[in-house]
Amino acid sequence: MKKIINTSLFLLGTLSAVQGQNITQQQEPFKGVVGTNYANSKESWVDPIKAPSNAPNVIWILLDDVGFGASSTFGGLINTPTFDSLANNGLRYTNFHTAAICAPTRAALLTGRNHHRVHEGGFSHRWSAFGFPGWDGRIPADKGTIAEILREQGYSTFAVGKYGLTPDQDATDAGPFDRWPSGKGFEHFFGFLGSATDQYEPDLVEDNAHVTPNGKHLSEQITDKAISFIDRQKSAAPDKPFFLYYAPGATHSPHQVEAKWRDLYKGKFDKGWDHYREQVFKRQKELGIIPANANLPARNPNIKDWDKLSADQKKVYARFFEVYAGYLTYTDYEVSRLVNHLKEINQLDNTLIFVILGDNGASKEGTLYGTIKRSPTAALQQDLSEEEALKVNLANFDLIGTPQATNGNYPLGWAQAANTPFKYWKQDAHAEGGTRNPLIVFYPKSIQDKGGIRNQYGHVNDLLPTTLEFLNIKAPAYIRGIKQDTIQGTSLLYSFAEKNAPSRHSVQYYYIFGSRAIYKDGWKASLAFKIADGKGGKSRNVSFEDPNHIDWQLFNLHEDFNEQHDLAKKNPAKLEELKALFEEEAKKNNIYPYITWDDVADRRNTLSKQ
Repeated sequence: MKKIINTSLFLLGTLSAVQGQNITQQQEPFKGVVGTNYANSKESWVDPIKAPSNAPNVIWILLDDVGFGASSTFGGLINTPTFDSLANNGLRYTNFHTAAICAPTRAALLTGRNHHRVHEGGFSHRWSAFGFPGWDGRIPADKGTIAEILREQGYSTFAVGKYGLTPDQDATDAGPFDRWPSGKGFEHFFGFLGSATDQYEPDLVEDNAHVTPNGKHLSEQITDKAISFIDRQKSAAPDKPFFLYYAPGATHSPHQVEAKWRDLYKGKFDKGWDHYREQVFKRQKELGIIPANANLPARNPNIKDWDKLSADQKKVYARFFEVYAGYLTYTDYEVSRLVNHLKEINQLDNTLIFVILGDNGASKEGTLYGTIKRSPTAALQQDLSEEEALKVNLANFDLIGTPQATNGNYPLGWAQAANTPFKYWKQDAHAEGGTRNPLIVFYPKSIQDKGGIRNQYGHVNDLLPTTLEFLNIKAPAYIRGIKQDTIQGTSLLYSFAEKNAPSRHSVQYYYIFGSRAIYKDGWKASLAFKIADGKGGKSRNVSFEDPNHIDWQLFNLHEDFNEQHDLAKKNPAKLEELKALFEEEAKKNNIYPYITWDDVADRRNTLSKQ
């Protein structure tokens, strides 16, 4: 532990007195004298705050909807050589967690706080925001972001890709812009403000205005822009460090990618999702990603045995995952462009990089049968019968993965495969399949255990305090004169050098529209949520082994990391202890009132009638 901290201190030097006092350059008081004329007055100039000499650049990379068992870096069958290289020269974290869905994860990441604490219980969209402190989708100014903090410590701050935290009502060129990226500390932004967008015709924004896409894939555009931001800054101020938040729309739907990438895996998944899960599970054990005594969960009862599918079903379903795999490998390639550019300009060795492979588990939003494009009946596509869905997908088979696949997403069987070795998926705050995502940490100057695996419990709100501790920056008491709320995340820096150090993040709640869980020191209590059939639940209640019996479950994750043995009946005292703890966390973090997917459906209906 001392070795890694001392290395960082040596690199950064001693912080200035101004930094230590957390006084921003905008608020530093005037220290001169104002007389009646120039002769009896004394000038005083405030010099811009500068980061310490040799301060590292920082890059946070956040992918979308990936799944724990997708990338080759964590045992998957989809090649991600760039992520492999970063992990092999850094650290792999196997017990890292997100909020189970995109906007809450991003809000927790950028602020270092729990997502309801920063008012992002769901989304910032009108149809899912509610007028309560935990649910209005408007991050308050007393919950400052990493960009706001680092900007005031002498860093340039850039963001590219998906932001997802701007309220719908504010997302026009008229603003207001205080909840755009520029209002949250980013000096430059290029990407989209919503939750998803077309990859060839994105709803594109640069800084504080919408702009016209150039026809290239969005991932190529954001990489080009990230490189240009870095080069422009380094040209003007070579010694000034930068913070870059790189968040591509990939691999969220729509799955759209150039032909050479969507055909890269042709025929590679013809053996189906059952075979994929078995192979990935074996590879994960070989890599030491999962325990040697682990067992693979049974196939979800809603998913069919691959071998019992028809030839047409196999053809369509395999194609969906070929495209997805190509999309992920292409995303890895775009990251390689950024990494290689840093190497070319001699900045890579002095850049701290965090890569989160997914803001939640793999998506269940492609329905049981997969989706390709939007149509007048797209909203009802999940209600199609198996025969009807197959007919639609066969008719549009050649569109899978193309720019015309405006709603492209794989079927549920591949979501479970991509989440190997866990049960369930995105949106499921009660399940590791919804909340556990791979984390890579790269900083070759001071990470000695290159390629090492870390099993300490972590949460997405830990990255902000980890980054600040690594940079020897104290979390500010004030940002631009506004007193800041406490930070709930726990720094992971202790684990960089100490492989077997005990976890320090000991308590964490999860709640997404009804599904919930509470973690404490290796124990986890969880409760799924069943959506009413009349509100979309008919096709969405796929996260239950027994949909007629839904109750709290209890797991000892130290012994049962992928939640296969419910101990609720064997240890009711522990379950009650954790349920009480969840209620305490609910009160502290603005989770009340408990908003569910049923409430969201009602809100959608209300808005549609207005």
